[in-house]
Order: sequence, then C-alpha cells, then structure tokens
Amino acid sequence: MNPGGSSGSAAEIARGIVDASLYMVLATADRSGRPWSSPVYFAHLECREFFWVSSPEAAHSRNIALRPQVGIVVFDSSVLIGTGQGVYMPAVAAPVDDPGMAHAIAVFSRRSVTHGGRVWTADDVRGVSGLRLYRAVPEGHSILAKDGRPDHRIPVELT
Repeated sequence: MNPGGSSGSAAEIARGIVDASLYMVLATADRSGRPWSSPVYFAHLECREFFWVSSPEAAHSRNIALRPQVGIVVFDSSVLIGTGQGVYMPAVAAPVDDPGMAHAIAVFSRRSVTHGGRVWTADDVRGVSGLRLYRAVPEGHSILAKDGRPDHRIPVELT
C-alpha cells in the first residue's frame, strides 16, 4: 500500500502512514504558549500509544513538563507536491513512569531493532543516562480528505 495514496479506508491509510514512517513531528508549547516542533524517532502500539526517547532537557521535553497537551503529525515528506497525506493527532504526553516502563520500553525496543537500531532497556532511560522514555496517547486521529478542499481533515476511527 502506498501510505500517501488515497486507496483504502481512512483507518488503513492512517495505519499505513504511521507504520511506514520513522519520525513524527511533535509540537509542544512553553509556558507562554510559544510553539516548538521537533522530529523524533518513534514507536507505536496500534496507533494508540506513541513512544520516543529524549533528553528531559530538550525544549520539547521541558514543554511537556509544563503543558502535556501536544500535537503529533506523521507524514511522508518524500512524495510529490500535492499528493501528501498525514496523520494528525492531538495527544497528551508524559514521561513513562516505572509501572508502565516494561511495556513501553519493549514496544520502543522492538521497533528500534526492526529499523536497524539497538535493543533498549529500562536502564537506558533512567537515572544518570540523560535520557527518558516518553509516551503520548492520542485523543483522536484525522487525515486529509482528498476532496479538493484545502486542509479538510476527516476523522479516523481505528478499529
């Protein structure tokens, strides 16, 4: 399936885009509302949980500590002009705490290895490592409708 193509249901298109992409754009805002966007490598669980590793000192991580509401977009930037498609998600993000760590790090590590990365452990994202594992839970998903109207988004119902 061509992730940016228009064949298939909205859910199939959204899942195809997310599965084919390595990076998502994470949009955050600081205390005053000033926006900040960061591309981050991500892993996901059925498009319902998104995980990434970042320094807690990174601007987006500091912003999440102040405002957990984030925006996420996953898209293929290599397609021709006018043919692009993305998955848009308002979400709530936070560092992963110990009760959820085993589940989250397994999801992240599995995708990392699939893409040629390394195995990750909980020790890699705790203590003095300088890194933390983050999780975002989307409140909804949408994609662009291919009906000629600019930026006309349609909701995606994941089943």
